[in-house]
Amino acid sequence: MAGLPTCPLPQNDDYRALSLSGHVGFSTLPDQLVKKSIRRGFCFNILCVGETGSGKSTLINSLFNTSFDDPVSTHFLPKVELRAQTYELQERNILLKLTIVNTVGFGDQINKEDSYQPIVDYIDAQFEAYLQEELKIKRSLSNYHDSRIHVCLYFISPTGHSLKPLDLLTMRSLDSKVNIIPVIGKADSITKSELQNFKKKIMSELVSNRIQIYQFPTDDETVSKMNSIMNGHMPFAVVGSDEKVQIGKKMVRVRQYPWGIVQVENENHCDFVKLREMLICTNMEDLREQTHARHYELYRRCRLEEMGFRDTGPGNEPVSLPCSMSYPERKTVCYNYASVESPQEVYEAEWSEFYLELQREEKELRQQYVQRKKEKVAMFKAEEQQQLAKHEQQMQILEEVHLKLEKKKKVLEDEIAAFLEKKANAELLQSEASVSTLAVSLNKGEDHKKKHVNMLLFCDKKTEVCRLPSWCI
Repeated sequence: MAGLPTCPLPQNDDYRALSLSGHVGFSTLPDQLVKKSIRRGFCFNILCVGETGSGKSTLINSLFNTSFDDPVSTHFLPKVELRAQTYELQERNILLKLTIVNTVGFGDQINKEDSYQPIVDYIDAQFEAYLQEELKIKRSLSNYHDSRIHVCLYFISPTGHSLKPLDLLTMRSLDSKVNIIPVIGKADSITKSELQNFKKKIMSELVSNRIQIYQFPTDDETVSKMNSIMNGHMPFAVVGSDEKVQIGKKMVRVRQYPWGIVQVENENHCDFVKLREMLICTNMEDLREQTHARHYELYRRCRLEEMGFRDTGPGNEPVSLPCSMSYPERKTVCYNYASVESPQEVYEAEWSEFYLELQREEKELRQQYVQRKKEKVAMFKAEEQQQLAKHEQQMQILEEVHLKLEKKKKVLEDEIAAFLEKKANAELLQSEASVSTLAVSLNKGEDHKKKHVNMLLFCDKKTEVCRLPSWCI
């Protein structure tokens, strides 16, 4: 870097005030900026964070005095979803491209621990998209649709007690990324005394938990007094309504109840007018500037440091791009400089190194995977062989047991057959013995009867009548 000419930066001591002797014309610069801004139009992005049914969509409709197409949300979503819708609004000759991002399903899950994470990821994604557009060699930021969130309207449920742990956790995660304006939705559901105590309790909890909310700027004398007063009114207790009724000669937005009506734009009823005045009429441009100069710059600095960009060299000397008087020399010098210490070259070099390291790690992981796969396959094959051997051994044992059982079965069948044969022979002998015994007994009985008949048989010689015993008749 030695010998490279650099452009000297002007010091404050080099400034010298001069007076003009006549009209020059650069006093019309503000008018030129106004005309250019009117021709290009403006963009404003609002993030609405709050539980389902807290009045987010109705308040947005009331703020911009229109009806946006916002579908009805359900309470049964498994996770938080962010729904972004962009509209073009025109008031007089001013064109505003308004983007409304609604958190659908926020706080409806049983486990609310990570409900804030999709919101943080969405905000970072918009910052990253803008940063990538800035890092392009050929940029078109003038035509780029800036989707960075300019303000977060955080809706607090009107419980009258204190902030929920989910509210504290979410706002603590968002306060370094977006301008947070806390509002109490549906503030007409609690009394005025309860509302004032609730506001004090909310601000006390925000301070004790070190949560930074957006403060309306007080450095501009024209609005410093009003902004200071409005800083003391936060969080704003608001009421929104899509219903209009005629009061006097004017149609106003109201909420009707059996005991009366709540006028949305009546400052005695709620802080809706204060919120609209501060958000849209007075501090919209400051919210845009704070988003770019504070929150985006913080994200950009962290991301560029991650990419390897530095403001100082190895010796803590400031890094500055070289310049030369002539274009060819400047071109050559800038080329040589860029080839050594250009942030883009540094980024590309680090990216190449990271990519090579990633490829090396991927190759190592592949080799480890192949090696582990081979080991697993070998282990599975060994286990399979062991199981097969064990199965064969068990089958052999089973076969031997089966043969033994078959032998025992055959022996048992033979014994049964011999027993049956012996039984049959015994029954036959017994039947023959019983038959012979019966025959003998029958013969003896017949002889005995004949003998008795002969002995008892007599003939009455006088009457010549033969008598037989009674048992013979």
